[in-house]
Amino acid sequence: MIILDHEHGHCIALDHEQGSDEWFASRLGRPSASMFNKLITSAGKPSASADTYINELIAERLNGIRVPIYVNEHMERGTRLENEAREHYEFITEQKVTEYGFILDASEEFGCSPDGLVDKNGGLEIKCPADSTLIGYHRHNKTFVTKYKQQIMGCMMITGAKWWDLMAYSETLPHLLIRVERDDEYIEKLAAEIDKAVTIIINETEKLA
Repeated sequence: MIILDHEHGHCIALDHEQGSDEWFASRLGRPSASMFNKLITSAGKPSASADTYINELIAERLNGIRVPIYVNEHMERGTRLENEAREHYEFITEQKVTEYGFILDASEEFGCSPDGLVDKNGGLEIKCPADSTLIGYHRHNKTFVTKYKQQIMGCMMITGAKWWDLMAYSETLPHLLIRVERDDEYIEKLAAEIDKAVTIIINETEKLA
């Protein structure tokens, strides 16, 4: 466990390898940045999926069993190419990426699993989409950023980062790298939805335990 201080407070980095039993255990019953789209839309409105997601997290806290995640071919490719993509990012940016398994907010009630922290103020999220999807992202950059806005802003909220590099990587096509700046107005809305969800999760878990 490592305490990481930042100008908005601090976060707690757990040195568990992503995909390990320890990593899954640390995420159990906690909202995670990759799923923040189930709590809030990219436009900053409450998501229609929130209630279902909250119920899943309550169940995880009560029974200790994580909700199964369907792994498709794109997710498998992402796992296979992630290290290669991270090394490519370090080469083209001349920046060192520091990896952590799971990073908890100071409350320890929610967290994120970034592909790395960069310098003192940034982070990295890697996506390895199908080539046709990557071409679409090259043609329409805003679509790429909007799709992962909740995740990226969530990572910045938790870590205190000022920017986050969003990278789409392929073995066969040119990569796409976009720097996304911190949006405090959106983060405030995101924090409100997370706080609402966490309150429900804690209260309902206590009632049903």
